[in-house]
Amino acid sequence: MELIRAMLIAGAGGFAGTCLRYLIGVFAKQWGSGAFPLGTFIVNALGCFIIGVVSGLSEKSGILNSNHVILLATGFCGGFTTFSAFANEAWILGSKGDMLMSLLYVSASIIAGILCVWIGRLLT
Repeated sequence: MELIRAMLIAGAGGFAGTCLRYLIGVFAKQWGSGAFPLGTFIVNALGCFIIGVVSGLSEKSGILNSNHVILLATGFCGGFTTFSAFANEAWILGSKGDMLMSLLYVSASIIAGILCVWIGRLLT
């Protein structure tokens, strides 16, 4: 029964994360139409920041219990972040011959993700 409860908690968080990810993607297309996948970049960086804050609050202060972590880290961030879309978009850029943009996108995403996790943990 506990497993089903955890799955429902994760699913609720995933639903919210997925919906927000979709909205950010829609708005990002309105902000720019260049080759750089801005929506996915924003979502990945923000998701890394959020998971950093959640992890920090859970590990350092005990403010968040295991159900909060399941809801926010596993559920919300799992539904929100889009690593598979990131990998696909990097591949598409490279397959179109735009290797410089592909390398810029991959490098900036990884650096921003790690930096945002560090900042999120630092803030807790």
